[in-house]
Amino acid sequence: MSTTKFSRQRESIKEYLRNTKEHPTADTIYMKIREKYPNISLGTVYRNLNLLVEHGEIIKLSTGNGSDRFDGNAAPHYHFICTECSAVEDLEIPEEVFDQLNELAGKGFSGKIEGSSTFFYGKCKNCLS
Repeated sequence: MSTTKFSRQRESIKEYLRNTKEHPTADTIYMKIREKYPNISLGTVYRNLNLLVEHGEIIKLSTGNGSDRFDGNAAPHYHFICTECSAVEDLEIPEEVFDQLNELAGKGFSGKIEGSSTFFYGKCKNCLS
């Protein structure tokens, strides 16, 4: 396996995602990173996001409602997606729930389940107000 060359832009993308609770789109990330690296291209941002996803350093969320979103928290966790404004939020669910869900899904299944991805949908508190 080849090693990936260090990139200040890639590190900047990771840092931005690690320090936000938002789940930004590539365009939002691009606009934020351009503040520090004005010559960065949108293509470079997309390539780096895809590389970070491929290496398991970030999560790509395909919400089915517009652009993909990105999450700097690669640890297993669930997400809530607002059906009205498309906001994405992390849900705090105990880790043992992941294990129980994977175990239940594995009953009667001849393969090996190694993880899961689940979205919860509804209206966020802002849209309910």
